[in-house]
Amino acid sequence: MADMGRIGRVGLGTGGPQVGVQGLGCMGMSEFYGETDEAAARDTLDAALEAGVTLLDTADIYGRGANEEFLAPFLAAHRDEVVLATKFGIERTDDPHYRGIRNDRPYVRAAVEASLKRLGVEVIDLYYMHRRDPAVPLAETVGAMAELVAEGKVLHLGLSEVTGAELREAHAVHPIAALQSEWSLFSRDVERSAVGAAAELGVAFVPYSPLGRGFLTGAFADAGADLPAGDFRRFQPRFTGDNAKTNALLLTPVREIAEARGATPAQIALAWVQQRSSVHGLTVVPIPGTRKRSRLAENVAAAGLVLTDAELTALEPLADRVAGTRYPDMTFTSASRE
Repeated sequence: MADMGRIGRVGLGTGGPQVGVQGLGCMGMSEFYGETDEAAARDTLDAALEAGVTLLDTADIYGRGANEEFLAPFLAAHRDEVVLATKFGIERTDDPHYRGIRNDRPYVRAAVEASLKRLGVEVIDLYYMHRRDPAVPLAETVGAMAELVAEGKVLHLGLSEVTGAELREAHAVHPIAALQSEWSLFSRDVERSAVGAAAELGVAFVPYSPLGRGFLTGAFADAGADLPAGDFRRFQPRFTGDNAKTNALLLTPVREIAEARGATPAQIALAWVQQRSSVHGLTVVPIPGTRKRSRLAENVAAAGLVLTDAELTALEPLADRVAGTRYPDMTFTSASRE
């Protein structure tokens, strides 16, 4: 495994904050990936800062607010060291299966107040629209977000799962610092338009699920059988049945490169994402999620890996061969609007 060191820093978009070249997705500390050891998760937050990981990513729906509340004590102790990102736009109710999308101005204003209270902060460093509701004009949503900046409740704006055209439209209303969408060796639909628009506008790209929700670590020979009860991946198409078996076979070149480099498959997958910065000419700050200090160290060590042209060529075909979609319902993703 590549050695862990303190990672470097980059600017998050034109005029945005300085952050570590890798961030930390905090979602799994509260929900979706089975039971969490909160003490271990808090230790992972400490390890992140020690390693120079300063961008912490959460959202109001993670644990229905529980993830924001979980982060609050850590933020209180380290506010000046952390760049805090949270999101609004996905609505949940007491029905565990319901997911709605809300982008209207009253919802934006109510959501930010609720997040500020749960997080125990006076200002959010980076506030994302989590998903796009095409029925609400982008000018209304981004305009409402811009009001939050003017009022000092938010410092920078971000969007998640938008197309290149939508990013340009939003950026014309108010500067966008970051675009967060899924991007990995298994998921490259953002390259159709969003990546090019981000590069053109000076918007940083923040890939979520850069390890394919863990599949690219090589941990799942038979994903459906290997996942614990309560893990949402049991219902994700790429982790299900024959899809999982097909996708596991695709990892052969990842494993081979990892073995030759003395690294892990996860580190090769992360190095690939990080190298998109030079390939596409934009700032890329992946946010792999983990609850364990050991995984955090593994992920951070990937920041020092640079893949060769031959290695990149070997990895190029993977996304075109993946079996199954990113989500069971792709309606709420940018891919559905390209």
